[in-house]
Amino acid sequence: MTVENRDVPQPVTVLGLGEMGAAVAGVFLASGHPTTVWNRTPEKAEALVAGGALRAATVRDAVTAGEVVFVSVKSAAAASRLLEEAGGALAGRTVVNLTDCTSGEAKETGRLAAESGADYLHGQIMTIAPALGAPESVVFFGGAESVYDRHRPLLDLLGGKGALVAADPGAPVLYGMAVHGTMWGILNGFLHAAALLKDEGIELKRFLDHAGPSLTALTSFLPSIADEVDRSQYAAQYGALRHHLPSIDDLLRESRARNVADHLPAHTLFLVTQAIADGHADDNYSRMIDYFAER
Repeated sequence: MTVENRDVPQPVTVLGLGEMGAAVAGVFLASGHPTTVWNRTPEKAEALVAGGALRAATVRDAVTAGEVVFVSVKSAAAASRLLEEAGGALAGRTVVNLTDCTSGEAKETGRLAAESGADYLHGQIMTIAPALGAPESVVFFGGAESVYDRHRPLLDLLGGKGALVAADPGAPVLYGMAVHGTMWGILNGFLHAAALLKDEGIELKRFLDHAGPSLTALTSFLPSIADEVDRSQYAAQYGALRHHLPSIDDLLRESRARNVADHLPAHTLFLVTQAIADGHADDNYSRMIDYFAER
C-alpha cells in the first residue's frame, strides 16, 4: 500500500498510547493526517478521539485503517505480540517501530514485519514527549532508504532533526544508547563532583561560573577522540595516560576522605592502571576503548 506524491494526507495508525505514543498520535492529528489509534486500555484514547482521532476496536482494525503503522509500546515483546495479532493485515503497509529495545530486538521485530509483508523502519526518539515534533527534536531511523524516502514528509513531522542513520534497523537503537550512555556518564561525573563541592560548602553556581569554560572544552575533545578510536591510533603528544593516573588517585582519596561514594573514580583508576600495566602509559585516553570493549 504505497502512495506517493498525493495531496491527501496519508492515514496513519498508532498502536500504543502511553506518554510517547499519545504524543506521536497528537503530532499527526495536528498535521491533518487521518489518525487511527488503539490501546489495550481503550480509555487512554479518549483525549485523542476528542481531538479527531478514530479509535479502533482491535489491532487488525487499527492496522487496516492506516498506510503507515507506528508502534510505541513498553517492550519489544509487546511490539512483537501486536504484529502477530495484526498478521496479514500488515501486508503492503509500513511499520515504524518506536519502541525502546535492544538492537537485536529491533531487528527481530523487523523480521516479523517482513514475514507479514510489511516494510519496516525502526525509530529512536531522542526527546521528551512534549518536545516531539519540534524543529530541534532528533529521531534516528534505521531501515531501507527507499522506505524512509517514501515516507519522509510524514517522518519529518516527528522531529526537525530526524535522519536515516543506517539500513540496519538496530543502528538507531545503538545511536540512542550511545547518547544516553554519554549523558549518564556526564551527569554521574558532575553529581560526584557536586557531592565533593557540597561537602566543602561550595555552591555549584559559583563553581560553574569559574569552571564553565573548562567543562565546555571537554565536549570539544569528542571529535578528536572519535577519530583516534576509528583509526585505532592512540599515540599521545601530550595528556598521556600516565599523566592521568595521579589526578585519578587524588580524586579517589579525596572522595574517601569526605565519605563520598568512590565507585566512579575507583573504576577509572582500575581501568587506567590496567592499561598502563599493559604497556600503554604513553597513549592517549582514547586507548581506554579497548578496556570497555573487553568481554
